[in-house]
Amino acid sequence: MPLLMGWENFYVIVGSSAGALIGLQFVVITLIASRPIKQGNVRQAGDAFATPSVVHFAIVLFLSAILSAPWHGIDVVSALWGLLGVGGVVYSVIVARRLRVQTVYRPVFEDWLFHAILPFAAYMLLAVSAWAVRSEEASAMYLVAGASLVLLFIGIHNAWDLVTYNIFLTTREPQESGADR
Repeated sequence: MPLLMGWENFYVIVGSSAGALIGLQFVVITLIASRPIKQGNVRQAGDAFATPSVVHFAIVLFLSAILSAPWHGIDVVSALWGLLGVGGVVYSVIVARRLRVQTVYRPVFEDWLFHAILPFAAYMLLAVSAWAVRSEEASAMYLVAGASLVLLFIGIHNAWDLVTYNIFLTTREPQESGADR
């Protein structure tokens, strides 16, 4: 399809990056899983902070796959990326709620920006581009590419933030000293 021609390399690079980063995040989470953590509901924190990064990477990977497939028209493709956008908007609202109710960590502005605001904007951009492709095909393709890159960089930022928080900022359980025995 002429509209998708020229985008093959972009989606091969972005999609393979997202796939590799999903695997890397699982490895890192596995390695830090044995570290002692602060008190609180660990599941809430994972749902608010770790899971969304994997979801963003998976969406970018899936989006790259559907945009790299040999379609005969744009209707099915735009419907799929539109559904991803709408689903992502809903998921962003769910994540924002999870950020608010979890008790393990008090989110700061950067957390709200990278876990709620930017993902919401990227998914909204994806949903809008599915509608815009009807009138402005070339511009819509740039919107999809932009949304993909934003989600990829959000995932990278959030994965890095998760790792650095767990390595540098979590407190270990106090060790009993010989004097306390």
